[in-house]
Amino acid sequence: MGAAALGLSAYVSFLFLSFVCYAFLYGRLQVRRKADFVVVLGSGLVGGSTVPPLLASRLRRAQEVHARLAARGRPPVLITSGGQGPDEDLPESHAMADYLTDHGFPAELIEREDRSTTTEENLRFSKAIMEKAKPDYRCVVVTNNYHAFRAALTARRTGVRAQVVGAPTASYFWPNATIREFAAVLVAYRRINVCIGLLFVLGGVLVWAVR
Repeated sequence: MGAAALGLSAYVSFLFLSFVCYAFLYGRLQVRRKADFVVVLGSGLVGGSTVPPLLASRLRRAQEVHARLAARGRPPVLITSGGQGPDEDLPESHAMADYLTDHGFPAELIEREDRSTTTEENLRFSKAIMEKAKPDYRCVVVTNNYHAFRAALTARRTGVRAQVVGAPTASYFWPNATIREFAAVLVAYRRINVCIGLLFVLGGVLVWAVR
């Protein structure tokens, strides 16, 4: 059974290394095409109504992306995406929109998606808004760099036509956030991971039996 444990450890280590590398690259992608929408994913509020530094980083990155896209042609609509949690005084999307307008962003270019509670719902509900306005839309999704890879996987799974870019994250927040994201990806693809794990266990049993 030692061979099975070694194989499983090597497999998980390989997945983690690949995840970190892909997350690093996704978090640093530059916007290279035109887009009709910029979607900012919510991440929770402080004290029930205040945008925390983590979310503020996403919003600043979204403003940068929006300005770059607007310089190429028609300004895209910016969608703030996030519903209201049980400990929040208002939907995250509304607090995000207020933050943007307080920092000089035009209110008429903001659309609020205020029903979602997960990354998948962020993307699905934003997709419905975009498809209604423009069926052949293109969008840029903005999140934090540690979350960009999983957001890209989720966008692909939900059929959102998007490029995902990441906002900077404080270094002290990276380790825990990266481990959580890796665990979330493993759970999202649990069937294939369980199957591969069982193959390693079966291989270990066969090696033990031959001995």
